[in-house]
Parts: sequence; structure tokens; C-alpha cells
Amino acid sequence: MLAVAAERLHARAFPPRLEADLAPGPAREPGWPLLATPVPAGFPSPADDHIERHLSLDEHLIRHPESTFFMRVQGDALREAGIRDGDLLVVDRALPPTAGSLVVAVVAGEFALRRLGRDAAGRWGLEPDSPPSDRAASAGEPTDLWGVARWVIHRLWPGRNPVS
Repeated sequence: MLAVAAERLHARAFPPRLEADLAPGPAREPGWPLLATPVPAGFPSPADDHIERHLSLDEHLIRHPESTFFMRVQGDALREAGIRDGDLLVVDRALPPTAGSLVVAVVAGEFALRRLGRDAAGRWGLEPDSPPSDRAASAGEPTDLWGVARWVIHRLWPGRNPVS
């Protein structure tokens, strides 16, 4: 009985494969299928299997390939900004920072992820952690901006730290 219920749930929860998923490798357009119908975050809408185009994550996430790096976040100091321990950052070293940007800075010889801001006099500065960490930059401590965090990628399922 449990196996039958699980099979029914599986049949409802996952749509059938699209024909584009079954296309042979060499003739297939590079990238992943991007469905034309957006996914509403509220009320459900009828399913639509129409593929708008293929989306390359490299083209979507990376503007400057020669100067883009991936970095893993350690700690939850920026959780309120939607960045959690273990998340993957896409960091662009060629992108000029702006006020409010999340940047990777070198503070006391170590990398630190901070929000870039301006003080009352218009000088650039790194905003402190909330709550402050042991690595927080003290006032006047020299820092170098290493890159600008453009994207954050984090796992939604099966959890943050799977046991396996």
C-alpha cells in the first residue's frame, strides 16, 4: 500500500520528461532548457512544457570569465542578506564595486566577505559583521578589495548538511 502511494505521489510531483530532454547529445543546443512559463511563488498555474530557449549557466552567471572565481562561504554572519554557511559565491574581480555591494576583501591577510559602504564624508569602508566576528576589520585597518560577489548559490534540498 505504501509503495502504491509513493508511486502516485512521484507521478504527480514530477512532470514527464520533455522531448528536449531526450534529444541526442551532439545536436542538442548547449545549456539547460529554460521553460517559457515562470514558476509562481504563490498560487499554482497550469503546467506548460514550452521551452523558450536553452540557458547556459556560464553565460548567465559569468560576465568576465577570465576574472571570475567561485568561493565557498564560511559562517552565518551575512544570513540576513541571504548568504549562509556553505553557500557558493560567484566572485568577479573585474567588476567595479558600488556602495552596497558584497565584496571579498583581504583583511589582515585573510579573505572576508563584507558589504561595502560609504561613511558621512563619502569615504569607502567595509560594514562590520552582524554580530561582529573575530575577523571583523577594525577602524583604519588597511584592506584590499579582491572582488565583487555577483551571485550566491545555495542548496534548497535535502538540507544544508546532508548526512551521508
